Amino acid sequence: MAGWPMAKVRVRPEAGTLYLDFFYRGVRCREQTALPDTAENRRRVQALMNRISKEIRQGLFDYAATFPESPRAARFADAAPGRSPIATTPGTQPPAETPTFAEFSVTWRKEMAPQWRRQHRESVDATFDAHLLAEFGDRPIGSISKADVLTFRAKLAELPGRSSARLTSTTINRIMGLLRQCLTEASERFGTADVFKGIKRLKGRRPDVKPFSLEEVERIRTSIRPDYRDYVTCRFFTGMRTGEINGLKWKYVDLDNGLIQVREVFSAGESEADAKTETSIRDIPMLPPVREALLRLWQARDPECEYVFATRGGYPIDAHNFANRVWYPLLRYLDIERRRPYQTRHTTATLMLASGENPEWIARLMGHANTQMLFTVYSRYVPNLTRNDGQAITGLLNSRYQTSTAAEPESTDAMALLGKLSPKELQELIQLSRRNAQ
Repeated sequence: MAGWPMAKVRVRPEAGTLYLDFFYRGVRCREQTALPDTAENRRRVQALMNRISKEIRQGLFDYAATFPESPRAARFADAAPGRSPIATTPGTQPPAETPTFAEFSVTWRKEMAPQWRRQHRESVDATFDAHLLAEFGDRPIGSISKADVLTFRAKLAELPGRSSARLTSTTINRIMGLLRQCLTEASERFGTADVFKGIKRLKGRRPDVKPFSLEEVERIRTSIRPDYRDYVTCRFFTGMRTGEINGLKWKYVDLDNGLIQVREVFSAGESEADAKTETSIRDIPMLPPVREALLRLWQARDPECEYVFATRGGYPIDAHNFANRVWYPLLRYLDIERRRPYQTRHTTATLMLASGENPEWIARLMGHANTQMLFTVYSRYVPNLTRNDGQAITGLLNSRYQTSTAAEPESTDAMALLGKLSPKELQELIQLSRRNAQ
């Protein structure tokens, strides 16, 4: 890496002369020059700064030899090449020599890169460039404290968001999560303090999930341009992510066995032979509308085009063009609330939950590691779809206590019945419910 991000040539505003600003052994050092701020002098001082940075990285920097008149020369005499460290006071330890945050972040990101998708790597780099390096870049890892981290988080909370007055808790948690991972790894390598100890994630609202109703689904399918009808049908009834369905290739469509194999994604103009997570690599059974749509596409396909959903030029559908030129205008025309195309995936989950499908099967279909996402995000929409709130427990109670409630009307409220049970009877009912569920 050419030159440390922390090492800079600066100018004294009051005198107009150049000085070197860098960190050495965890100490910020500023060494003055008598050179005025000119292009030629900047090149000369920058060349010196580059040499100092290289020598520090290689462990060859001799402070006294480079700056013999500096009052810091004696302080760093023990660090000169070939010299033994000076003795420390009993019971104390010399300050830990750690790389700057910018330096270590480059190492850490390079080591993590093999397990990240390209798009995620680019997102991580953008987050470091926009936030983390600006705040901690020239700081030695060992000098970053818990107070520094909390101050940084408070600064983030004051920044404007893309579509809101302030950054959301989700965005702040994502930025802080990267910082936590990087500093935690550094603390294990260099023996520095775990500055994130006791710092919890900010509480955020649930994801913005607004699934379409079945009536809205049918209105969209019947009204959309014919060349996109099969595309939206598959989006509504497979639960595939945007990158997954846009990157779907014919070699992953098994019409004989009625399966769609999710193996690649299309993102940022490129196909990647890697799904979002390990659980994202899955096989999706074709529902009847999906199979019919894919059969039509197969019969009309261009043999030279490997993508299932392609433009006339043979390229995958561009997510932004589809959203802005087809999707949003259609929703306005139909007077349906504006929602991202990604809500088609949420629609799949809610419709399947409402129809009574096994939650574990739905989780696998959606590419989730477990059912937690279903229960925390989607389940609140199910009663609005089924209109059978409490009917299952009412039926169970009536069948269990049909004798004692014979005089009750069939519409007896379940909660009223529950209130009449003793603790022992309630426990028996719970056990009975569990056996019936099994």
